[in-house]
Amino acid sequence: MIKCKHIIWDWNGTLLDDVWLSVQSINKILIKYKLPKISESRYLENFTFPVIDYYELLGFDFNKYSFEEVGTEFIKEYTEKQFTPGLHRGTIDLLSSLKDLNIDQSIISAATQRMLDQLIEYHRINDFFVDIIGQDNHYAYGKEETVRKWIDEKQLDPSSILFIGDTIHDNEIAVKLGMKSILVSHGHTDYKRLNQSGTVILDSMNSLESWIKNNIYL
Repeated sequence: MIKCKHIIWDWNGTLLDDVWLSVQSINKILIKYKLPKISESRYLENFTFPVIDYYELLGFDFNKYSFEEVGTEFIKEYTEKQFTPGLHRGTIDLLSSLKDLNIDQSIISAATQRMLDQLIEYHRINDFFVDIIGQDNHYAYGKEETVRKWIDEKQLDPSSILFIGDTIHDNEIAVKLGMKSILVSHGHTDYKRLNQSGTVILDSMNSLESWIKNNIYL
């Protein structure tokens, strides 16, 4: 059993089922730059933070053009359909259950604050969260400092926080800052890579809800 006073949720891939849109959007950019398109499986095998490293794995040469230019083009493609992806099945039920258990919840995302606010409002889940925190740019460099600052401002004991995400980066943040972590395999990273993290990996919101109810206390 682990003590848990607060859950930090990642957004993209963890709560929002948007892998397909990310693949579709990056493929449009790859075509524009005359680079090979990727399959969803290759995407899951390569996506990483900071996102610039992932772009380089796909073949982008930032000696010829800027990362900021490519990143902006990707976000433009993604934003055109940003309201199309739904939440992962079982998300609302899980958020409701955690609220009933009096466990505080927040979202800290690598997405921009503007996009995050729009999507949270669109999906009508604002009331589940204490804080909803995004970034001031769309280049997805990471969110470690954002999480660190939030913990300091809230004066929380990191060991009482559970960080739930879908990438190696999410687990690295949790370990570095002294939090517990769970990774879900329905997001932006394949199970094989997640399994190397050594943390708990679950494949659905239903299994996540069962794990939380059986393994945490306030």
